[in-house]
Amino acid sequence: MQLSGWALFAGLQIVAAILASGKEGVQNQRVIFLLYESLFCLGVSHLFRNIIINWKWLSLGFSRLIPRVLLSVFLLGIAMYFLRVPVSIALGMFKKEVVFDPFTFLSGTFFYAIIFFLWATLYFIYTYVERYNTSLKYEASVKEIELNNLKAQLNPHFIFNALNSIRALVDENPEKSKLAINQLSNILRNSLSRDKGLTRFEDELKMVKDYLGLESIRFEERLQVEYQIADGSNDFLVPPLMIQTLVENGVKHGISKLTKGGLIQLSTQLQEDELKILIRSSGHYNNSIESSPGLGLANTAQRLKLLYGDAARFEITNEKDNFVLTELIIPHLRTPK
Repeated sequence: MQLSGWALFAGLQIVAAILASGKEGVQNQRVIFLLYESLFCLGVSHLFRNIIINWKWLSLGFSRLIPRVLLSVFLLGIAMYFLRVPVSIALGMFKKEVVFDPFTFLSGTFFYAIIFFLWATLYFIYTYVERYNTSLKYEASVKEIELNNLKAQLNPHFIFNALNSIRALVDENPEKSKLAINQLSNILRNSLSRDKGLTRFEDELKMVKDYLGLESIRFEERLQVEYQIADGSNDFLVPPLMIQTLVENGVKHGISKLTKGGLIQLSTQLQEDELKILIRSSGHYNNSIESSPGLGLANTAQRLKLLYGDAARFEITNEKDNFVLTELIIPHLRTPK
C-alpha cells in the first residue's frame, strides 16, 4: 500500500508537470525531481510509521493523539522541504532566492504537511479497522473454544464418571470424597465464569490440578501426575482453559487408551521474557486426530495467533519411550487484554 500510494502520488505529480511545461529539458528534470520527491516521501512516511508504533500512539485517545500528529506532520513538512534541496542542486534547478523565500518556504511546508496529514489519517483508519477486525475474529474464536471446552467439561459422560467416582468414595474415604466434590465444583464454576481475556497462570494451574485430581480417582494408579513449575511462572498471563484443554487431550487420547495407564507431566521454564509450558503425556500423537471433534488443537493455534501474533508458539511432537510432548510458549503480558 505504501509503494502503490506514493507511486500514484508521483504519477499524478509527473502528469501535472508534463502538462504544465512545454520544454523537453524542463520536463525531464522535473520528472526526475518528482521521482526523488516521492522516494523521500516514502522514506519519511515509513519513519513516521515507526515513530507511531514505537511511541505507542495507536493506544492514545484522540485528545492526546491529534496534537502529536499535527506537530509531527508540520515537522515532516519542513524536513521534506529541505530534503529536496540537494536534488534540485544536482539537477540544476536550485534557486537560492526562491528556496529561502519565506512565502515559498511556508507554502511548501504546508503542502507537505497536508500530504503527510492525509497519509496519517489513512494509516490510522486502516490500523483501527484492522484492529477491529482482529478483535472480532478473536472474540469469535474464543467463543467457539470456550463452548468446545464447556461441552468437553460439562458433557454427561464426564459428569457421570466424576459423580460415580465420588459416590464410590463416600463410604470408603469420606474426606477424599469431599475433596473430589470441591474439585468438581471448582471446575464447573471456573468453566462458567471465565471471561474472554487472559488469566493468571496460577489460576489456570489450579484448574488443571482439580481436573487431574478428579481423573486420578477414576484411573487410580493408572494415572500418575508430576508438576515442575519454575519460580516466576505466576507472573505470566495465559489464555483461560488452554492448558487444561491440552492436558485433557493427553488424558483422553493417550492415557485412557493405555492398559497400564501412564504419566502426565506439567512443567514450565522461564526464558528471557517468555514462559515455556511443557506437557508430557504417555501415548502417541497422530496428526489425523487434529481433525477429530472436541480436541480444539487447530483452534488453540489460531487463538494464539490472534492473541500474540508470531510471539507465541505451539507444537505437538512424539518423543521416545512412547511420550507426546506439547510445547506452548507464551510472551509476557502484564495486564489482560
